[in-house]
Amino acid sequence: MGLEVIDLYQKTNSKSTRSFLDKIDSNLNVKSDYEKVDSNLEWLTKMEDTIYYLDNILRNPNRFIVNEEDIVKIELARRVTVESIKHLSRNTNLIQDYDRKTGNVRPSKILNINKEESFNTYENRFIYSLIQNMRGFIARKKQAGIVPSSIRDDKVLEYNASTVIGKEKVKMSMQLNSKLDEEDSNASADEISKRIEKLELQISDLMNSDVYKTLAKLHVALVTSPIKKTNVILKNVNFQYAEKLWNYMQEELMNEPGVFRKKKNYQDKGSLKSNFDETFLLNYLIMNKIDNKKLTIEEKEEVSSKITYGMIEELMKLNENISEEELKKMVSLQYGKIKYKQVVSNRKIIDIYIKHINKYLKKIESIEI
Repeated sequence: MGLEVIDLYQKTNSKSTRSFLDKIDSNLNVKSDYEKVDSNLEWLTKMEDTIYYLDNILRNPNRFIVNEEDIVKIELARRVTVESIKHLSRNTNLIQDYDRKTGNVRPSKILNINKEESFNTYENRFIYSLIQNMRGFIARKKQAGIVPSSIRDDKVLEYNASTVIGKEKVKMSMQLNSKLDEEDSNASADEISKRIEKLELQISDLMNSDVYKTLAKLHVALVTSPIKKTNVILKNVNFQYAEKLWNYMQEELMNEPGVFRKKKNYQDKGSLKSNFDETFLLNYLIMNKIDNKKLTIEEKEEVSSKITYGMIEELMKLNENISEEELKKMVSLQYGKIKYKQVVSNRKIIDIYIKHINKYLKKIESIEI
């Protein structure tokens, strides 16, 4: 098909085509609306991957022993420890009675120490704060609008032109529309919503753990950056993943989906318009050849020369190192194929022609005069 189009150009008088193009009065209006959304869902993947390690931490929480000291009446004391005796020896005013003979001491009050386990450690407050930050991070992302990566590219080209060939007036109007609306097939809006919904459910499970509920009741102060490098955070694999997520969220907190938009609406006067002018000529050639006269011998030679030059130029583009002998061999091979094809085609036509002539002659012979 491409060769037929080239043939139209080659067989047309170059002066006529130049006259056609020189007299064109045309305008090309270009409208384009491009939008690319680069939605980075890395945060969602990182949270999904870290949930497992947070669950490990809350199932085996870090805890420490808290000593609650209180001076109470002797009859309310639950347990007398070494610390209680030391405290009494330093505070003799708490002694009610002393028996010199037996050495018995009767205090009125004594130090009472209650030892209890507590979840209120720095490491646990760090995880508590991380979960709070995850909830806030997700809420901000949802408010900003979570959409998959996509590309939208709309183009409209409106071309109007007129020219004169002798006494013939030629006009052309055309509109070319192009639309592209493509979303990331690996992350649809519905799929993203389901992943976020599942993540929020997993975070709710973490919030129902004893550690989290205890710290929430104590209204502990949230941990802020930088995170202290305690031995547990440095050496425990679960806390290492938690810290990585913390640092990532701190860096990505203000990042919104990357949206690139570009709109254009202008009159093109450059190469694009020139291309459409040539298309105008081509369409006219298809409709009605500019020059109907047969080519002269000189014109045929000129056309042959142009076609040959173009063919060799294209071959050289494909292989710059091709030798003259290789080129001749390729041309000779293709010439043989085409020539054989033409001979076979002509032979078939002759055979069909003879067949029908013979039929006609037999009918003639059968007619009685």
